[in-house]
Amino acid sequence: MKLSSKALILAVAAAAFAPQAWASEAIAKSAGCNACHAMDKKMLGPSYKDIAAKYKGDAAAPEKLAERVRKGSKGVWGQVPMPASDAGKINDSDLKAVIAWILKA
Repeated sequence: MKLSSKALILAVAAAAFAPQAWASEAIAKSAGCNACHAMDKKMLGPSYKDIAAKYKGDAAAPEKLAERVRKGSKGVWGQVPMPASDAGKINDSDLKAVIAWILKA
C-alpha cells in the first residue's frame, strides 16, 4: 500500500502535534487549571473552546492571557475572579504551551 504525499504529510503533522497537545493538557491539569476550566463546558470559568473562540485572530491573545494568568483577573468572563498563578505553579514555558493549546481548542 502506497501513501500519497499529502496523506504522509498529514500523518507526520498529526503525529508531531498529538504529543504536544497531550503534554499541554497534562500541564494544565497539573497546574490546577481544570479546577475551574474544562474543554467544552463552562465551569467556574469559561471553557477552553470559549476562550479560543473569543481570542480567535487576536495576535496579542497569548500575551493577554499570560498576563491574566500571572496577575489574576476579574470581569472578563463575569464577576468570579480568576486568582493569580505564579511561576511556582506553572513556569513560563509551560504557561506558553498551555495557552497555545487553549487557543487551538
